[in-house]
Amino acid sequence: MSQNDSKKEETKEVDKFKDEWMIRPCWIYRDEYDECTCWKGRFHQYFIFGHQIECSAWKEDYENCKIWEENRSEDAYNAIIENETERRRKRLRAHFANIVWKKRDKPPENWNSPLPDWMQENMKVSLLEQVKKEELIKQKSMMEKYCTIM
Repeated sequence: MSQNDSKKEETKEVDKFKDEWMIRPCWIYRDEYDECTCWKGRFHQYFIFGHQIECSAWKEDYENCKIWEENRSEDAYNAIIENETERRRKRLRAHFANIVWKKRDKPPENWNSPLPDWMQENMKVSLLEQVKKEELIKQKSMMEKYCTIM
């Protein structure tokens, strides 16, 4: 087999598994399944949706992921990609159906202009600023405790 033939086969392999980036590490599928089937997850599902959701896709994806990792099965790959594509479609459905907000091509001209004076004054006495100052004091006191010998 020539070098060109091996490159062609590598290209076919890459094209065949071009959506491999969508496959998560297997432990994530297992965690998602465990979270979906635990009592807290079931309670959350009931609270949000009014019923328990189907969790078998996570288990199937976990099993297919293991098969994919072990022997690069094309059937396992296709099953995972199909489920991931459907999850992605569901997640982005509201984004693409949005007709209220106009999507931008570029950021506004003044996106990084300074904040108004009144807002800068309010920030000086904000809780975030107080916590930041406390953290700096703690860091300084920790640095004073260390002894450096040269």
